[in-house]
Amino acid sequence: MKILVPLKRVADPENANKVKVSPDHSRILTEGLEWKINPYDEYALEAALRLNENASTKQTLGETIVVSVGPKDSVATLRQALAMGADRAILIEGQDEALDANVVAEALRAVVEKEKPDLVLMGKITVDSDSNLTGQYLAEKLQWPTATLAMQIELLEGGKSLRVGRELDIGVLTMSVELPAVVTASDRIIHPTSIRNGVTPADFRYPEAEGGRYASLKGIMAAKKKPVEELSLESLGVSARPLVNYSQFTTPPARSGKTVFVDSVAELVQKLRQEAKVL
Repeated sequence: MKILVPLKRVADPENANKVKVSPDHSRILTEGLEWKINPYDEYALEAALRLNENASTKQTLGETIVVSVGPKDSVATLRQALAMGADRAILIEGQDEALDANVVAEALRAVVEKEKPDLVLMGKITVDSDSNLTGQYLAEKLQWPTATLAMQIELLEGGKSLRVGRELDIGVLTMSVELPAVVTASDRIIHPTSIRNGVTPADFRYPEAEGGRYASLKGIMAAKKKPVEELSLESLGVSARPLVNYSQFTTPPARSGKTVFVDSVAELVQKLRQEAKVL
């Protein structure tokens, strides 16, 4: 099975205090930020690797390709994915300020038409823009079926279709999707039994984990030799003209650091109503 996994580099959420805004409030300053794979994209990559392996024998069954649309130094993010087990990578160079969900989806559409994967598996959102748009845009542009918020995936009919469990507030919606398709993944996709590919034994359980698999030293060394194809938006016939433009960025107001102690619930409610005005 050939699976394409789009990845985005994002500022490490654990270092959000380092994020700064330009003096004219027109952009986010990236100097000094630490970058990592968008967590939901990392979950999607782990799911793709599980679909493409016999976990009991460690045999690789298909090809997993990672692709990123972003600045030149996004290649470090792709190398991390290669160290985790992806087979090859594609970097489509573009500047962050010239990208939005529509531009990225157009670039991915061009790559899909070139690579012809059986499945595009990506994170449901990125933790910086939080827009939850790219997967749906891509499916629409390709005219492919799509399943969003996937928390379970089972490969059926020898790789012709998927049974997808979608995470809803009221439970799990199970649907069948014919391949090729676009699927966006939630964090629950990496639970021990969330992926069934018909080859890994049904009673096999992956270890509990908070993210994707660990990149071993062997994997890191192997990643240096794996191919990274570099393309441009122009070479794919994609115009870097975002439909969404941000008018202003501001940082949250600083906390006062002041603590007020109350003697009763009634006094707390009174202060929340009259002073904080949140009730």
